[in-house]
Amino acid sequence: MHTSRDELPSQTLGEYEGRMTDAGEWRVAFERMPGHFPPDESLFKGLPDDRCQCEHLGILLKGSFKVTYSDGTSETVRAGDAYVLAPSHFVQTLEPVELVEFSPRDEHNRTLETVMGNMSSAPA
Repeated sequence: MHTSRDELPSQTLGEYEGRMTDAGEWRVAFERMPGHFPPDESLFKGLPDDRCQCEHLGILLKGSFKVTYSDGTSETVRAGDAYVLAPSHFVQTLEPVELVEFSPRDEHNRTLETVMGNMSSAPA
């Protein structure tokens, strides 16, 4: 499997841009996000602990983000870091970020289904 970020269609939500493709059981995502995105955990409401349950492996190319787990632990990931996010996490960018991330496709689909449902029911 071989792909280039620029070959994939762009999906946007405000200043968020994602370009994704599947490689077997894995989802490959090239993402750009503004600072302080998302603003709160409400997009994940309905998932266990109201947090993302999908494991992610990635490389942060630009910026930084804070990840907080349901047990209260947290850490900051900075540009140049490789990372693994365990289930039951919430990530918020501290500044604009650019990353490449790998996630199990089926769990990522379940998470996106909940997020999209929460977005469609949010007040305008």
